[in-house]
Amino acid sequence: MIARRLAVAYALAAVVLFSSSACCSPREVARPNIVLIMADDLGYGDLGCYGQTLIRTPRLDRMADEGMRFTHAYASAPVCAPTRCQLLTGKHSGHAFIRDNKEVQPEGQTPIPDNTQTLPKLLREQGYATGATGKWAMGPPGSSGDPMRQGLDFFYGYNCQRQAHNFYPTHLWRNSTKEMLDGNTPGNLVGAHYAHDLIIDEALDFIRRSKDTPFFLYVPVIIPHVALQVPDDSLDEYRGQLDDAPYDGRQGYLPHPTPHAAYAAMVTRLDRDVGRIIDLLAELGLEHDTIVIFTSDNGPTHGRVGGADSAFFNSAGGLRGLKGSLYEGGIRVPFIARWPGVVPPGTISDFPCTSYDMMPTLLDLSGGATPTDIDGTSIAPVLTGQSEQPTREWLYWEFPGYGGQQALRLGDLKAIRVQMHKGPAEIEIYDLAVDSAETTNIASNHPELVARAVDIMKHARVASPLFPFKAIDPPTE
Repeated sequence: MIARRLAVAYALAAVVLFSSSACCSPREVARPNIVLIMADDLGYGDLGCYGQTLIRTPRLDRMADEGMRFTHAYASAPVCAPTRCQLLTGKHSGHAFIRDNKEVQPEGQTPIPDNTQTLPKLLREQGYATGATGKWAMGPPGSSGDPMRQGLDFFYGYNCQRQAHNFYPTHLWRNSTKEMLDGNTPGNLVGAHYAHDLIIDEALDFIRRSKDTPFFLYVPVIIPHVALQVPDDSLDEYRGQLDDAPYDGRQGYLPHPTPHAAYAAMVTRLDRDVGRIIDLLAELGLEHDTIVIFTSDNGPTHGRVGGADSAFFNSAGGLRGLKGSLYEGGIRVPFIARWPGVVPPGTISDFPCTSYDMMPTLLDLSGGATPTDIDGTSIAPVLTGQSEQPTREWLYWEFPGYGGQQALRLGDLKAIRVQMHKGPAEIEIYDLAVDSAETTNIASNHPELVARAVDIMKHARVASPLFPFKAIDPPTE
């Protein structure tokens, strides 16, 4: 432990001495611990540091003050399972194995193959202890996609995203063992064991167990995905403070007497628990050895689904679209990184990045070799304040769900086409530098951009037999 701390100290000194020079590579920094926290359906505008005024998020706001906040960070898909796959495999939705949500009975989602190169596998090969607590959604227990077959030393939480629609489930998974939660009854608004609390407790225990070796901890929490459920000690912080009316359950999930208060309380509880993780790192003397990243898997949910009210909270931050959409509101998400002494504090970056950048970035920071067959770009030079920034020609999304959609980001320009399954769809072009809400389609003024977008969208992908996209897949015999 002492030797490791000295190595980190020397490496940090190198970063301080040479941070203004392009000759300083993130690989000069000793291998950091990595804590990657991903919220579930948290919108771009749901945190105070991103403009939220009704929900209190003091610890995440402080994390932004102590680190770097990105204003153009994206989920790599507008729904759950594909983002999780792309986050851990470094491939965009035109190449990734999982491209939409698809359930496998009795419990789980489409399994990724055994031979998939995942971030936990590659970090474990470097000597990292690897753990995950939260929602998996990349293969049922016992399948090729079981988390214990994809590079994790430890897993605790929900395997199946549908099971995660209840915060008081009948069971969670510890590694490959189903653990029953006595006192939780399906259909009840409250129960004996709040799953989010158990997930955070297990995350903290993993950090304690792993403190003497480099570790990777992935924390895909389930907040604030509906159902709206939160213990009274959090609900009391907001009860009676927000304009509220009961939710009757007719738009799915469980009814709730004070849905606005519940949603706000859930986000604040998550905020508190991010603070608990950071505080434990400081207590154990690991604060300067650890990069903590916080983001979300997609934009906020629709209308009043499950009682959530994205319009009331301005959860999309004024952006167009919600979960399931490739307009900005469905994919632009909060992204905050903190690593004292390495990530410059109080900085804001407008560098466009996305979920599938996490594999090359974290391998770069850890000194590991990055696979050559991925789509992500390392943003380690951005995080460490290098003068020479990475370059990328475009970001690509495709989504066969919600009518069929494709999107590109080319510099400040956004190309998108929607409702592709209804027939030929026109390319829309938006200038995000002046129109982040995507209100003014400028495609008619830029036919050359439309042609370029069509060409990139055609060649950036390969067809997937598991997730057919009939509007653009080549015909089969």
